[in-house]
Amino acid sequence: MATPTNVLSSGIEITGSVRFANDMIVDGKIEGEISSDKGRLTIGENASIKGDISAGEVKVYGKIEGKITAQRCELNNKSRINGDIKSKVFSMEEGAQLSGRTEIGG
Repeated sequence: MATPTNVLSSGIEITGSVRFANDMIVDGKIEGEISSDKGRLTIGENASIKGDISAGEVKVYGKIEGKITAQRCELNNKSRINGDIKSKVFSMEEGAQLSGRTEIGG
């Protein structure tokens, strides 16, 4: 059976904490914490997040205001991050904007 993917489409706004398992794609707005023990989170180009993120893997194409904690974190060239990142594996494409500190490895 395929792994289910949760999708929060553009036009949807959530205020409060979001917890998920497996995979999640966010293209809407969330104001609050997003967390998963080992799940993969993709922040789409239209997404706007205000809050801390904790997940197994985080791929960012949109805007985040908050701290990211992950095993693996990837910033796409259109991503805009205002906050710190703590990740074992980190990659950042040319054009991505990061305003904050990074802690890589460990």
